[in-house]
Amino acid sequence: MQHRIIVLGAGYTGAVAAGRLARRLHRDDVAITLVNDEPDFVERVRLHQLAVGQGLKPRPLGEMFAGTGVEPRLAKVTGVDVDRKAVAVVDANGDAEELEYDTLVYALGSGWNDQGVPGAAEHAHEIASRPGALRLRDRLADLGAGRPVVVVGGGLTGLEAATEIAEARPDPAVALVTRGGLGDWLSDKGRGHLRKVFGKLDITVHEHAAVTGVEADRVTTADGKDIPAAVTVWTTGFAVHPIARATALEVTDTGLIVVDGTMRSVSHPDVYAVGDAAMAVGPGGKPLRMSCASGIPAAWQAADAIAARLTGGKLPNTPIRYVNQCVSLGRGEGLIQYVTADDRAVNAALTGRLAALYKEVVCKGAAWGVANPTLGLPVRRRRVVREATRTDPAVETSA
Repeated sequence: MQHRIIVLGAGYTGAVAAGRLARRLHRDDVAITLVNDEPDFVERVRLHQLAVGQGLKPRPLGEMFAGTGVEPRLAKVTGVDVDRKAVAVVDANGDAEELEYDTLVYALGSGWNDQGVPGAAEHAHEIASRPGALRLRDRLADLGAGRPVVVVGGGLTGLEAATEIAEARPDPAVALVTRGGLGDWLSDKGRGHLRKVFGKLDITVHEHAAVTGVEADRVTTADGKDIPAAVTVWTTGFAVHPIARATALEVTDTGLIVVDGTMRSVSHPDVYAVGDAAMAVGPGGKPLRMSCASGIPAAWQAADAIAARLTGGKLPNTPIRYVNQCVSLGRGEGLIQYVTADDRAVNAALTGRLAALYKEVVCKGAAWGVANPTLGLPVRRRRVVREATRTDPAVETSA
C-alpha cells in the first residue's frame, strides 16, 4: 500500500513541502495530497500590490502540480483528528468528507489579527488574504481625492502597505500609526532611508501611538487622539489558524504547534508543522518569526526529514537562520536590512532602486520555486522502507 501524505495548505510552505516530497520519494510508494481552499497559489508577499490595483500572475495549483505526483484537492479543512489520523474537509460543493493519512504536514498558516481592538474587525481592512486585499482594492478605487488612509502597524507589512498606497494613489493623505518608533529595529542607515522615503511620499507618521479603537471614519489612540481615516488598513501582526488548537497536538498559548528541529510535532510523530503554524526554535533559542524567510527553509527541513524517516536515510542537519529582511517601499524604492542569524539588525543595509530590484528577485524566486515544485532540485527519489522494517533515525538536527 502507498504511504498517504496529506499537506494542509498550499501557501509558500505547504506548496514547497509537497513539491519537495514529490522530488524525494518514489511515486509508486507514496500518495501526496495537497489540500487548499483556493484553486490558485497566492503570492501573499505581494498582496499590498494587489490592494492598489496591480495585477498578479494567476498560478493554478492544478497546472503547477500537473505530472508531479502531487494531487491538489480544492477543499476547506474543518477539523483534524490526530489520534485517528483523519482530516475533515468540505469541498467546493459543500460536501463533507474525511481524508485519512499516514503522515500529515500542517501548513494552514495564519490570518490577520485584530488584537481585540474594538471596531477593528468591523471597520478595518486586512491584506493578509487575497479576499481581504481585493476588498481593499475596491474600497481604494472608490475613494475620493484627498480622503485619508491610515495604516495601523509599523512592521514590515505596514511599511510596505503604506508606501505602496502612497505611491500608487498620491491624492489621498496616507498616515502610518505605530506602537513604537518608525523602523526602530533597523540599523541607523535603514531607519534613515525609511524616513527619507516616507518624507518623499508625504506619509504622516504617528509614532509611539497604540490604537485603542476603530470607527468608520477614524482611529483612536491610547492618549485620546482621533486620527481621521476614511479607510483603515490593519497590519498589526498575524494570528495562527485556529484548527490546531482544537486538536490533541501540543500547542502554545497562541495555538502554534510545538515541533522539534525537523519540524515534527513533539506530541504526535506522524504530524509535521511548517511556516506560521509552527513553534520552532532558531538561533539563540529564539522562536522563528512568521515569515517566508523561515517558513520555506522549514518546509525543506520537514520534507527532507519525512523522506529520510520513510526511506531509512540520514536526517537533515541544516540550522535555519536569517540573513536579511527585505522590504519594498513602493515600486522604485526598497530596503534590504542585513541581520544576524537570530534576526538582529547589523550596520549593513542596501537601499534605493537596487534594493527594490533585490526584493523583486526574491519575490520572483520564491514564486518560481512554488510554481515549479519539482525543478531545480536533484532527483533523489528513494523507495519507502516497509513499516515492519523501518527504523526512525535519531534526530541529528536543531532548528
